[in-house]
Amino acid sequence: MNLRPAPRADPGLSARRSADQGSAVVETVWLGLVLLVPLVYVILAVAEVQSAAYGASAAARSAGRAYVLAPDVASAGERARAAARLSLADHGIVEATTDLTCTGGPCLSPGSSVDVTVTTSVDLPFIPDVLGGARGAVTVRGEHTVPYGRFREDRS
Repeated sequence: MNLRPAPRADPGLSARRSADQGSAVVETVWLGLVLLVPLVYVILAVAEVQSAAYGASAAARSAGRAYVLAPDVASAGERARAAARLSLADHGIVEATTDLTCTGGPCLSPGSSVDVTVTTSVDLPFIPDVLGGARGAVTVRGEHTVPYGRFREDRS
């Protein structure tokens, strides 16, 4: 049986261990902040853009329905734009453009349809103006087509 004496511990090793104690917590916190802050920003930006996309889509649908339910062509455009503004206001969108196009014949004639496009721009959150230039924005469009039935009264 060969018995060897236990190796002697390095006296500097315990000093190095005590110097490193607690640094894992600091490193974890910094790493968490470096990764978590951009992730939260991306989630907020995507939520803003998605909210605007839902608003534009709902506004296009409302405008199309208001157009085909109008009693005449003269009031249909204003009714459609008013319905789009109301729907956009429900989603917190202030500025948008609403384009109305009739296809398949004159507006509000049997067999025709109304194409509605609502376009808005969404500013990205937390981008300060001090960086210079224009603020970052994403353009969102909502499109909807509403047919005017073949067996409906001609209102053109």
